[in-house]
Amino acid sequence: MVFVSLTRLRIRSVWFMPGFAWYAVRSNAQVKRSKGFLRGGLLPDRQFTFWTMTAWESQEAMRAFMTSGAHMKAMPKLLDWCDEASVAHWTQEDEALPTWEEADKKMRMIGRASKVRHPSAAHAGLEYRELRVTQSVALTRK
Repeated sequence: MVFVSLTRLRIRSVWFMPGFAWYAVRSNAQVKRSKGFLRGGLLPDRQFTFWTMTAWESQEAMRAFMTSGAHMKAMPKLLDWCDEASVAHWTQEDEALPTWEEADKKMRMIGRASKVRHPSAAHAGLEYRELRVTQSVALTRK
């Protein structure tokens, strides 16, 4: 079975974008080198909203990535930088990722809000705007 992790983050101010971009680039480099990483994708949405979707050999492999390196250093900052954050996880038979539209449906059905210190009114209920798919970026192992 393949473990899939989906995240949605909305940065609450343009002032936090440089720091977010710095950690995003470093985390993307880290994930490509991570043991157990199979494939992934990044999607910039509207209003400083960013989606990530990654497929892993196991939940343990994803957690090892999440709790180390650049990603671990970024996570505490997101508490202040984001006004919306959510995550969804599931297992599936193969490593092919769903479309972004399917991922959005999964987030709304099985996702949960992550902790943020300055939540928007829509945060807790995952009542965000419809996903806008533009140019997504594929992540593959190095």
